Amino acid sequence: MTDTAADLLAGSRRALARAITAVENDAPEAEAILRAVHPHTGGAHVIGVTGPPGAGKSTLTDHIAKAFRAAGERVGIVAVDPSSPFSGGAILGDRIRMGDLALDPGVFIRSMASRGSLGGLARHAADAAALMDAAGMGVVLVETVGVGQSEVDIARAADTTVVVLVPGQGDGVQAIKAGILEIADIFAINKADRDGVPQLEAELNAVLDLAERRPAWRPPVLRTVAKTGDGVAELAENIVRHLAHLRESGGLESRRLARAEAELLARLEEGLRRRVVAAALPPERLAALAARVVRREADPYTLTAELLAECFAG
Repeated sequence: MTDTAADLLAGSRRALARAITAVENDAPEAEAILRAVHPHTGGAHVIGVTGPPGAGKSTLTDHIAKAFRAAGERVGIVAVDPSSPFSGGAILGDRIRMGDLALDPGVFIRSMASRGSLGGLARHAADAAALMDAAGMGVVLVETVGVGQSEVDIARAADTTVVVLVPGQGDGVQAIKAGILEIADIFAINKADRDGVPQLEAELNAVLDLAERRPAWRPPVLRTVAKTGDGVAELAENIVRHLAHLRESGGLESRRLARAEAELLARLEEGLRRRVVAAALPPERLAALAARVVRREADPYTLTAELLAECFAG
């Protein structure tokens, strides 16, 4: 076991920060750390908070964290921010809106850059959540960058997914188009002090009525006002209730099994991609083949097929 992993398991916040940095940067020691802590994961309730930009996800996440802290839980927060086009780092740093939480020793906040990752999730956000889990966080909140219609990746990384929508922006229709309806365990209509809440609420409930005849869990549609904290207590209660439902129904095990399968496939695909590229496409050959495509001497489809046949021949 690495020193960083041992210190993380012993409760060192500095070691947790070092471990997440190593994983995010694909450092040589990252895999060793993840291997060492894996047996100590699985205890945290991972909660995804997703929705369109401007829905108030950061402020709502802040209040949800405070609600769980009031209940005595240690809380980790993975806040996925847009990437700086210059440095590739997280633009919002350690989340200005969560400044007071950063002073709480029972809360660990980490911003991660999306780096162009689809679904609003940083490539290693799930790894960061696992490290927080191993460090003893009972609740881990994963807040996405909010890219609109590509939020469904959050469902692969969370036990409970909260979809945050706001009235007056056609979000009910957008949620249906984006497939968000299928991944939402709870809907939070935030900024519920605005006009248009009954309409959005009715739209969501109407679609939920049509979605399944007798769903085991019907996603509740709740009203919140993040800036005042109104409705957050009820939201937190429903999050806890959803976890209890998953445990009683066996849904928690099936979700985590699906997550493990997806992770294995993703890591295998990444490993194969790296090996194939390293073996078949050194930089000079890649440049030469690309030049042939540009000159219309060859097409990328045929070249790809030839490269794959070459890699797996025999």
